[in-house]
Amino acid sequence: METTVLERFLRYIAVDTMSQPDSENIPSTEIQRNLAVMLEQELKDMGAGDVKMDDHAYVYGCIPATCRDKKIPVLGFIAHMDTAPACTGRDIKPRIVKNYDGGSIVMNRETGLTMGPEQYPELRDYVGQDLITTDGTTLLGADDKAGIAEIMAMAEYLLKHPEIPHGTIKIAFTPDEEVGNGAEMFDVEGFGADVAYTVDGGALGELEYETFNAASARVAVNGFSIHPGTAKGKMKNSVLMAMEFHGMLPALDNPAFTEEYEGFFHLDSISGDVERTVMDYIIRDHDMEKFGAKKAYIQKAADCMNAKYGAGTIELTMKDSYYNMREKLKDHMYLIDIARETMEEMGIKPVIAPVRGGTDGARLSYMGLPCPNLCTGGHNFHGRFEYIPVQSMEKTTRLLCEIVKNFARKTW
Repeated sequence: METTVLERFLRYIAVDTMSQPDSENIPSTEIQRNLAVMLEQELKDMGAGDVKMDDHAYVYGCIPATCRDKKIPVLGFIAHMDTAPACTGRDIKPRIVKNYDGGSIVMNRETGLTMGPEQYPELRDYVGQDLITTDGTTLLGADDKAGIAEIMAMAEYLLKHPEIPHGTIKIAFTPDEEVGNGAEMFDVEGFGADVAYTVDGGALGELEYETFNAASARVAVNGFSIHPGTAKGKMKNSVLMAMEFHGMLPALDNPAFTEEYEGFFHLDSISGDVERTVMDYIIRDHDMEKFGAKKAYIQKAADCMNAKYGAGTIELTMKDSYYNMREKLKDHMYLIDIARETMEEMGIKPVIAPVRGGTDGARLSYMGLPCPNLCTGGHNFHGRFEYIPVQSMEKTTRLLCEIVKNFARKTW
C-alpha cells in the first residue's frame, strides 16, 4: 500500500531541520542530517536507484527510465530539507482542520490565537477542504517539506507503476536553502539531469521562472563610548549613526511597500551598543541594472558616513547571493510550457509570476541545470500562520506525475 502524501508530510515535519545563518559548515546544522538519513532509507526501501547521501547531507536518487524507444532528456525534481531560522521548527504540533468552513480557525486555545480570512483572504479559496495549520507556536514546515513529501509520493507511485512510460527521473534533497547555501555543494554533474524543477513554491498553480537578483550587505558601525557625563564633543554613538545610515535609504524601497517587480532594501537584523552596531541587509531587484544601482546606493551611503564621521566608521561588506534565473531559462521555456499545459489539463489555473525571493533553482540554473520552480500548495511560509491544504498536496503530487508523463510524450 502506498504511503499518502499527508502521512509523509506529517512524518517529515516532526524532524527539526532549522538551518543557521552565518555558519561556515554545510549543513549549517547537524540536525538536518536526521531527515537526510530518513529520506535516504525511504528511497532505498521503495526501490529507487543510485541512492546516496553525501558528506554534506545532500540526498540523491533515481527512478530508472521505462520508455526506451526514444531519447528523453533526464528530468530532475529538487526540494530542500531545512526550515527557515526566522521561526522555530522544533516540536511542531500540526492541526488538521477538516472540512474548513470559511471562518476563523482557533489555532491555539490556550493563547486564543486565531487565523481567519480577514487577515488572509485566500483562505476562502479552501472552504470544504482540509487544512493543516500550526498550533501558533512554530512554523509548519511546508516550505519545503511539502515539496519533499510530494516528490517522494510521486517517486513511489512511478516505481510501483512501471507501465507508465517515462525517461530517467532524478531526485535530490538539499540542506541550507533558507540560508542561501542550498546549491553550494550540489553535485550537478553527478546528479545527471539535463533539466529540473524545484518544488518549492506556494499556492497550487504557482509556476515561476523569474527570481530576484540578490545580495547581502553587512554594515558594521564603529563608535566611541565615554561616560555620558563627559561625552560632549567626544562620544560617537554607533546606534545613532546606524539609525542615520538607515535613514539614508529610500523609505519606500522596503519590502512592506513593494510588490511584483519592485525591488527593495530589507533590514533583516540589527544589534549593538554605543561602541559597535551591526546591521544585516538583503538587497533585491529583478532588473540587473536596478540591482546594480541599489548596491551602488548603499555603498554611497557608507562613503557619505565615513566622510562625515571619519574613515572606518562604516565597514560595508556586500556579497551577491544569486541572480535572476530568467536569463538562463529563456532558452528552455518548454519547461514552463509543459508545466503550464499540464496544469490546464488537470483543471489547475496556472499562476505565472516573478518570485519575490529565490530558490535553489536560481543558482542551479547558473551552474548549468535549468531549473524553474513549481508550487507545493502552501501559504504564509516562515511563520506561525503557515498552512497547507491537504488537497493541494495531493494535486501537486499528481501534477508531478503528469508532468513526467507529458515530458516523455514530447517530441525531442
